[in-house]
Amino acid sequence: MDAPGTSSRTVAAYVDFELAARVAARLVPAGPRAGRDEIAHAVGELRAAAAGAAEPVAATAHLRRDPAAAPEPPALVVDRASWARANVEAFRGLLEPVAVPAPPDGRAPRPGSRAERAATAVGRRTTGGEMGALLAFLSSRVLGQFDVFSGVDAGGPGRLLLVAPNVVQVERDLGVVPADFRRWVCLHEEAHRLQFGANPWLRRWVTDEARGLSADLLAHPRDLGERLAGVLRGLPDLLRGDAADAGAGAGLADLLQTPQQRERVRRLVAVMSLLEGHADVVMDDVGPRVVPTVATIRARFTERRRGRGTLDQLTRRLLGLDAKTRQYADGARFVRGVLDRVGWDGLNAVWQGPASLPAPEEVADPGAWVRRVHG
Repeated sequence: MDAPGTSSRTVAAYVDFELAARVAARLVPAGPRAGRDEIAHAVGELRAAAAGAAEPVAATAHLRRDPAAAPEPPALVVDRASWARANVEAFRGLLEPVAVPAPPDGRAPRPGSRAERAATAVGRRTTGGEMGALLAFLSSRVLGQFDVFSGVDAGGPGRLLLVAPNVVQVERDLGVVPADFRRWVCLHEEAHRLQFGANPWLRRWVTDEARGLSADLLAHPRDLGERLAGVLRGLPDLLRGDAADAGAGAGLADLLQTPQQRERVRRLVAVMSLLEGHADVVMDDVGPRVVPTVATIRARFTERRRGRGTLDQLTRRLLGLDAKTRQYADGARFVRGVLDRVGWDGLNAVWQGPASLPAPEEVADPGAWVRRVHG
Protein backbone atom coordinates (compact mmCIF):
# COMPACT_ATOMS: atom_id res chain seq x y z
CA MET A 1 0.00 0.00 0.00
CA ASP A 2 1.22 3.51 -0.77
CA ALA A 3 2.35 5.62 2.15
CA PRO A 4 -0.04 8.39 3.31
CA GLY A 5 0.31 11.45 1.11
CA THR A 6 2.00 9.55 -1.72
CA SER A 7 -0.87 7.36 -3.00
CA SER A 8 -2.44 8.00 -6.38
CA ARG A 9 -5.90 7.82 -7.87
CA THR A 10 -7.10 7.67 -11.44
CA VAL A 11 -8.58 10.66 -13.22
CA ALA A 12 -12.05 9.17 -12.60
CA ALA A 13 -11.75 10.22 -8.95
CA TYR A 14 -11.41 13.86 -10.01
CA VAL A 15 -13.89 14.21 -12.90
CA ASP A 16 -17.66 13.76 -12.69
CA PHE A 17 -18.20 12.31 -16.14
CA GLU A 18 -21.92 11.75 -15.52
CA LEU A 19 -22.32 15.44 -14.73
CA ALA A 20 -20.36 16.30 -17.88
CA ALA A 21 -22.88 14.34 -19.96
CA ARG A 22 -25.84 16.04 -18.27
CA VAL A 23 -24.38 19.53 -18.63
CA ALA A 24 -23.57 18.93 -22.29
CA ALA A 25 -27.10 17.68 -23.00
CA ARG A 26 -28.58 20.73 -21.26
CA LEU A 27 -26.37 23.29 -23.00
CA VAL A 28 -26.20 22.03 -26.60
CA PRO A 29 -27.61 24.68 -28.95
CA ALA A 30 -30.79 23.89 -30.81
CA GLY A 31 -30.28 22.59 -34.31
CA PRO A 32 -31.71 24.04 -37.54
CA ARG A 33 -35.45 24.00 -38.07
CA ALA A 34 -36.43 20.95 -40.07
CA GLY A 35 -39.53 18.83 -40.49
CA ARG A 36 -39.66 15.16 -39.59
CA ASP A 37 -39.53 14.04 -43.22
CA GLU A 38 -36.53 16.28 -43.96
CA ILE A 39 -34.66 14.92 -40.95
CA ALA A 40 -35.43 11.32 -41.88
CA HIS A 41 -34.25 11.97 -45.45
CA ALA A 42 -30.99 13.56 -44.28
CA VAL A 43 -30.29 10.68 -41.88
CA GLY A 44 -30.94 8.11 -44.60
CA GLU A 45 -28.74 9.93 -47.11
CA LEU A 46 -25.87 10.22 -44.62
CA ARG A 47 -26.01 6.51 -43.80
CA ALA A 48 -26.03 5.61 -47.48
CA ALA A 49 -23.26 8.10 -48.27
CA ALA A 50 -21.04 6.70 -45.53
CA ALA A 51 -21.53 3.15 -46.76
CA GLY A 52 -20.87 4.19 -50.34
CA ALA A 53 -17.73 6.16 -49.49
CA ALA A 54 -15.65 3.23 -48.24
CA GLU A 55 -14.67 1.73 -51.60
CA PRO A 56 -13.73 4.89 -53.54
CA VAL A 57 -11.76 6.14 -50.53
CA ALA A 58 -9.81 2.89 -50.28
CA ALA A 59 -9.15 2.81 -54.02
CA THR A 60 -7.90 6.40 -54.10
CA ALA A 61 -5.71 6.07 -51.00
CA HIS A 62 -4.31 2.66 -52.07
CA LEU A 63 -5.15 1.35 -48.59
CA ARG A 64 -7.19 -1.63 -47.47
CA ARG A 65 -8.49 -2.53 -44.05
CA ASP A 66 -6.49 -5.06 -42.10
CA PRO A 67 -8.44 -8.34 -42.57
CA ALA A 68 -7.56 -9.33 -39.01
CA ALA A 69 -9.16 -6.19 -37.57
CA ALA A 70 -12.60 -6.25 -35.97
CA PRO A 71 -15.43 -5.54 -38.45
CA GLU A 72 -16.40 -1.90 -38.71
CA PRO A 73 -19.96 -1.08 -37.59
CA PRO A 74 -22.11 1.20 -39.75
CA ALA A 75 -21.75 4.93 -39.25
CA LEU A 76 -23.83 6.41 -36.43
CA VAL A 77 -25.90 9.41 -37.47
CA VAL A 78 -26.46 11.44 -34.31
CA ASP A 79 -27.79 14.73 -33.00
CA ARG A 80 -25.68 17.25 -31.09
CA ALA A 81 -26.50 15.93 -27.62
CA SER A 82 -25.66 12.37 -28.66
CA TRP A 83 -22.34 13.53 -30.12
CA ALA A 84 -21.47 15.26 -26.84
CA ARG A 85 -22.45 12.18 -24.83
CA ALA A 86 -20.37 9.93 -27.07
CA ASN A 87 -17.36 12.17 -26.51
CA VAL A 88 -17.83 12.12 -22.74
CA GLU A 89 -17.78 8.33 -22.96
CA ALA A 90 -14.71 8.39 -25.19
CA PHE A 91 -12.75 10.68 -22.90
CA ARG A 92 -13.83 8.69 -19.89
CA GLY A 93 -12.40 5.55 -21.48
CA LEU A 94 -9.24 7.42 -22.44
CA LEU A 95 -8.57 9.15 -19.12
CA GLU A 96 -9.92 6.80 -16.46
CA PRO A 97 -6.76 4.64 -16.44
CA VAL A 98 -4.49 7.68 -16.02
CA ALA A 99 -3.06 7.81 -12.49
CA VAL A 100 -2.97 11.15 -10.67
CA PRO A 101 -0.56 11.47 -7.74
CA ALA A 102 -2.00 12.59 -4.43
CA PRO A 103 -0.66 15.93 -3.18
CA PRO A 104 2.17 15.56 -0.65
CA ASP A 105 1.52 16.26 3.03
CA GLY A 106 1.13 19.94 3.80
CA ARG A 107 -0.41 20.86 0.44
CA ALA A 108 -3.86 19.35 0.86
CA PRO A 109 -6.24 18.05 3.54
CA ARG A 110 -5.23 14.75 5.09
CA PRO A 111 -5.99 11.89 2.63
CA GLY A 112 -9.30 10.24 3.45
CA SER A 113 -10.44 13.05 5.75
CA ARG A 114 -13.82 14.72 5.50
CA ALA A 115 -12.17 17.90 4.22
CA GLU A 116 -10.28 15.94 1.56
CA ARG A 117 -13.44 14.18 0.40
CA ALA A 118 -15.34 17.47 0.23
CA ALA A 119 -12.57 19.15 -1.77
CA THR A 120 -12.43 16.23 -4.19
CA ALA A 121 -16.22 16.26 -4.66
CA VAL A 122 -16.24 19.97 -5.48
CA GLY A 123 -13.33 19.53 -7.88
CA ARG A 124 -15.04 16.59 -9.61
CA ARG A 125 -18.14 18.64 -10.26
CA THR A 126 -16.19 21.67 -11.43
CA THR A 127 -14.13 19.77 -13.98
CA GLY A 128 -17.11 17.70 -15.07
CA GLY A 129 -19.17 20.83 -15.62
CA GLU A 130 -16.40 22.50 -17.58
CA MET A 131 -15.95 19.44 -19.78
CA GLY A 132 -19.69 19.31 -20.49
CA ALA A 133 -19.83 23.01 -21.36
CA LEU A 134 -16.90 22.72 -23.78
CA LEU A 135 -18.39 19.71 -25.55
CA ALA A 136 -21.77 21.46 -25.76
CA PHE A 137 -20.10 24.35 -27.56
CA LEU A 138 -18.17 22.11 -29.94
CA SER A 139 -21.29 20.02 -30.63
CA SER A 140 -22.60 22.66 -33.03
CA ARG A 141 -19.36 22.81 -35.03
CA VAL A 142 -18.49 19.18 -35.74
CA LEU A 143 -19.79 17.61 -38.95
CA GLY A 144 -18.35 14.16 -38.38
CA GLN A 145 -15.77 12.35 -36.31
CA PHE A 146 -14.01 9.04 -36.15
CA ASP A 147 -13.96 8.15 -32.44
CA VAL A 148 -10.48 6.67 -32.02
CA PHE A 149 -10.81 5.76 -28.35
CA SER A 150 -14.09 3.83 -28.31
CA GLY A 151 -13.33 0.15 -27.69
CA VAL A 152 -9.57 0.52 -28.13
CA ASP A 153 -8.63 -1.28 -24.90
CA ALA A 154 -10.94 -4.20 -25.71
CA GLY A 155 -9.57 -4.53 -29.23
CA GLY A 156 -12.82 -3.35 -30.81
CA PRO A 157 -13.23 -0.95 -33.72
CA GLY A 158 -13.73 2.77 -33.35
CA ARG A 159 -16.97 4.59 -34.11
CA LEU A 160 -17.80 6.85 -37.02
CA LEU A 161 -20.18 9.64 -35.96
CA LEU A 162 -22.01 11.96 -38.36
CA VAL A 163 -23.78 14.94 -36.77
CA ALA A 164 -26.90 15.37 -38.91
CA PRO A 165 -28.11 18.80 -37.72
CA ASN A 166 -24.69 20.33 -38.30
CA VAL A 167 -24.44 18.89 -41.79
CA VAL A 168 -27.87 20.27 -42.62
CA GLN A 169 -27.00 23.68 -41.15
CA VAL A 170 -23.71 24.02 -43.02
CA GLU A 171 -25.09 22.90 -46.38
CA ARG A 172 -27.79 25.54 -45.99
CA ASP A 173 -25.27 28.20 -44.98
CA LEU A 174 -23.06 27.39 -47.97
CA GLY A 175 -25.92 27.12 -50.45
CA VAL A 176 -24.61 23.83 -51.87
CA VAL A 177 -26.34 20.72 -53.19
CA PRO A 178 -27.31 18.74 -50.06
CA ALA A 179 -26.72 15.27 -51.48
CA ASP A 180 -23.28 16.27 -52.79
CA PHE A 181 -22.26 17.90 -49.51
CA ARG A 182 -23.31 14.84 -47.52
CA ARG A 183 -21.24 12.55 -49.75
CA TRP A 184 -18.29 14.93 -49.46
CA VAL A 185 -18.41 14.97 -45.66
CA CYS A 186 -18.62 11.17 -45.58
CA LEU A 187 -15.56 10.86 -47.84
CA HIS A 188 -13.50 12.78 -45.29
CA GLU A 189 -14.72 10.78 -42.31
CA GLU A 190 -14.39 7.44 -44.09
CA ALA A 191 -10.80 8.41 -44.91
CA HIS A 192 -10.18 8.76 -41.18
CA ARG A 193 -11.79 5.40 -40.50
CA LEU A 194 -9.60 3.80 -43.16
CA GLN A 195 -6.41 5.35 -41.75
CA PHE A 196 -6.96 3.47 -38.51
CA GLY A 197 -8.67 0.39 -39.97
CA ALA A 198 -5.79 -0.27 -42.35
CA ASN A 199 -3.20 0.38 -39.63
CA PRO A 200 -4.48 -0.96 -36.29
CA TRP A 201 -1.27 0.01 -34.49
CA LEU A 202 -2.11 3.68 -35.05
CA ARG A 203 -5.11 3.72 -32.69
CA ARG A 204 -3.03 2.17 -29.94
CA TRP A 205 -0.21 4.66 -30.54
CA VAL A 206 -2.49 7.71 -30.44
CA THR A 207 -4.21 6.41 -27.29
CA ASP A 208 -0.95 5.67 -25.51
CA GLU A 209 0.51 9.04 -26.48
CA ALA A 210 -2.58 10.89 -25.25
CA ARG A 211 -2.58 8.99 -21.96
CA GLY A 212 1.14 9.44 -21.50
CA LEU A 213 0.91 13.16 -22.14
CA SER A 214 -2.00 13.47 -19.71
CA ALA A 215 -0.12 11.59 -17.00
CA ASP A 216 2.96 13.72 -17.57
CA LEU A 217 1.00 16.96 -17.31
CA LEU A 218 -0.75 15.78 -14.13
CA ALA A 219 2.43 14.55 -12.47
CA HIS A 220 2.77 17.75 -10.45
CA PRO A 221 0.23 17.69 -7.63
CA ARG A 222 0.22 21.44 -6.98
CA ASP A 223 -2.87 23.14 -8.45
CA LEU A 224 -4.19 19.76 -9.56
CA GLY A 225 -7.69 21.07 -10.24
CA GLU A 226 -6.47 23.76 -12.60
CA ARG A 227 -4.10 21.39 -14.35
CA LEU A 228 -6.78 18.73 -14.80
CA ALA A 229 -9.20 21.32 -16.18
CA GLY A 230 -6.49 22.41 -18.62
CA VAL A 231 -5.98 18.82 -19.79
CA LEU A 232 -9.72 18.37 -20.29
CA ARG A 233 -9.88 21.61 -22.31
CA GLY A 234 -6.82 20.81 -24.36
CA LEU A 235 -7.23 17.15 -25.30
CA PRO A 236 -10.40 17.72 -27.34
CA ASP A 237 -8.54 20.60 -29.01
CA LEU A 238 -5.59 18.40 -29.82
CA LEU A 239 -7.22 15.11 -30.74
CA ARG A 240 -10.76 15.77 -31.93
CA GLY A 241 -9.79 17.77 -34.99
CA ASP A 242 -11.75 20.90 -34.17
CA ALA A 243 -9.65 23.31 -32.12
CA ALA A 244 -5.99 22.36 -31.99
CA ASP A 245 -3.42 25.07 -31.50
CA ALA A 246 -0.48 25.04 -33.91
CA GLY A 247 1.90 24.25 -31.06
CA ALA A 248 -0.42 22.70 -28.48
CA GLY A 249 -4.07 22.26 -27.60
CA ALA A 250 -5.36 25.63 -26.36
CA GLY A 251 -5.98 24.24 -22.87
CA LEU A 252 -2.64 22.44 -22.75
CA ALA A 253 -0.38 25.32 -23.69
CA ASP A 254 -0.34 26.85 -20.21
CA LEU A 255 0.55 23.48 -18.64
CA LEU A 256 3.68 22.80 -20.67
CA GLN A 257 6.69 23.21 -18.44
CA THR A 258 9.52 21.20 -19.96
CA PRO A 259 11.07 20.92 -23.43
CA GLN A 260 10.11 17.24 -23.41
CA GLN A 261 6.43 18.07 -22.88
CA ARG A 262 6.46 20.68 -25.63
CA GLU A 263 8.13 18.24 -28.02
CA ARG A 264 5.60 15.53 -27.17
CA VAL A 265 2.73 17.86 -28.01
CA ARG A 266 4.42 19.03 -31.21
CA ARG A 267 4.78 15.39 -32.22
CA LEU A 268 1.08 14.71 -31.66
CA VAL A 269 0.10 17.85 -33.55
CA ALA A 270 2.25 16.76 -36.50
CA VAL A 271 0.47 13.40 -36.62
CA MET A 272 -2.95 15.08 -36.38
CA SER A 273 -1.91 17.35 -39.27
CA LEU A 274 -1.01 14.28 -41.31
CA LEU A 275 -4.36 12.61 -40.59
CA GLU A 276 -6.42 15.70 -41.39
CA GLY A 277 -4.41 16.62 -44.46
CA HIS A 278 -4.53 13.05 -45.77
CA ALA A 279 -8.32 12.93 -45.33
CA ASP A 280 -8.75 16.27 -47.09
CA VAL A 281 -6.62 15.19 -50.07
CA VAL A 282 -8.41 11.85 -50.36
CA MET A 283 -11.87 13.44 -50.21
CA ASP A 284 -11.00 15.96 -52.91
CA ASP A 285 -9.33 13.38 -55.16
CA VAL A 286 -12.33 11.06 -54.92
CA GLY A 287 -14.72 13.99 -55.19
CA PRO A 288 -15.13 14.55 -58.95
CA ARG A 289 -16.24 10.94 -59.48
CA VAL A 290 -18.99 10.92 -56.84
CA VAL A 291 -19.56 14.60 -55.98
CA PRO A 292 -20.26 16.61 -59.17
CA THR A 293 -20.12 19.98 -57.39
CA VAL A 294 -16.98 19.26 -55.35
CA ALA A 295 -15.10 22.32 -56.59
CA THR A 296 -17.86 24.66 -55.43
CA ILE A 297 -18.15 22.87 -52.08
CA ARG A 298 -14.41 23.04 -51.43
CA ALA A 299 -14.17 26.73 -52.28
CA ARG A 300 -17.10 27.72 -50.10
CA PHE A 301 -16.12 25.44 -47.23
CA THR A 302 -12.55 26.74 -47.19
CA GLU A 303 -13.88 30.28 -46.93
CA ARG A 304 -16.15 29.21 -44.09
CA ARG A 305 -13.21 27.71 -42.17
CA ARG A 306 -11.64 31.16 -42.04
CA GLY A 307 -14.57 32.46 -40.04
CA ARG A 308 -16.72 35.50 -40.62
CA GLY A 309 -17.43 38.54 -38.52
CA THR A 310 -15.53 40.07 -35.62
CA LEU A 311 -17.18 37.98 -32.89
CA ASP A 312 -16.75 34.73 -34.76
CA GLN A 313 -13.10 35.49 -35.51
CA LEU A 314 -12.47 36.30 -31.84
CA THR A 315 -14.08 33.03 -30.76
CA ARG A 316 -12.03 31.10 -33.27
CA ARG A 317 -8.80 32.66 -32.03
CA LEU A 318 -9.67 31.95 -28.39
CA LEU A 319 -10.42 28.30 -29.14
CA GLY A 320 -7.58 27.79 -31.59
CA LEU A 321 -9.87 27.21 -34.58
CA ASP A 322 -7.77 29.49 -36.76
CA ALA A 323 -4.75 27.36 -35.91
CA LYS A 324 -6.79 24.26 -36.75
CA THR A 325 -7.42 25.65 -40.22
CA ARG A 326 -3.65 25.92 -40.62
CA GLN A 327 -3.34 22.32 -39.44
CA TYR A 328 -5.61 21.11 -42.26
CA ALA A 329 -3.69 23.20 -44.76
CA ASP A 330 -0.24 22.18 -43.50
CA GLY A 331 -1.18 18.50 -43.53
CA ALA A 332 -2.63 18.71 -47.03
CA ARG A 333 0.52 20.45 -48.32
CA PHE A 334 2.64 17.70 -46.77
CA VAL A 335 0.56 14.95 -48.40
CA ARG A 336 0.54 16.70 -51.79
CA GLY A 337 4.28 17.30 -51.56
CA VAL A 338 4.96 13.64 -50.88
CA LEU A 339 2.57 12.51 -53.62
CA ASP A 340 4.36 14.72 -56.14
CA ARG A 341 7.63 12.94 -55.31
CA VAL A 342 6.74 9.30 -54.66
CA GLY A 343 3.01 8.81 -55.36
CA TRP A 344 0.40 7.10 -53.21
CA ASP A 345 2.38 3.91 -52.63
CA GLY A 346 5.37 5.95 -51.52
CA LEU A 347 3.20 8.07 -49.23
CA ASN A 348 1.77 4.96 -47.62
CA ALA A 349 5.16 4.20 -46.10
CA VAL A 350 4.03 6.75 -43.51
CA TRP A 351 1.77 4.06 -42.02
CA GLN A 352 4.52 1.49 -41.42
CA GLY A 353 4.93 2.42 -37.75
CA PRO A 354 5.68 5.27 -35.34
CA ALA A 355 9.17 5.77 -36.77
CA SER A 356 7.68 6.53 -40.21
CA LEU A 357 5.33 9.25 -39.00
CA PRO A 358 6.42 12.77 -39.97
CA ALA A 359 8.32 14.84 -37.46
CA PRO A 360 7.01 18.39 -36.88
CA GLU A 361 9.73 19.84 -39.11
CA GLU A 362 8.93 17.37 -41.89
CA VAL A 363 5.28 18.43 -42.09
CA ALA A 364 6.60 21.75 -43.40
CA ASP A 365 9.24 20.03 -45.58
CA PRO A 366 7.81 16.95 -47.36
CA GLY A 367 11.11 16.40 -49.15
CA ALA A 368 12.87 15.88 -45.82
CA TRP A 369 10.42 13.10 -44.94
CA VAL A 370 10.89 11.47 -48.36
CA ARG A 371 14.68 11.56 -47.99
CA ARG A 372 14.55 10.08 -44.49
CA VAL A 373 12.07 7.29 -45.27
CA HIS A 374 12.87 6.50 -48.90
CA GLY A 375 16.52 7.46 -49.02
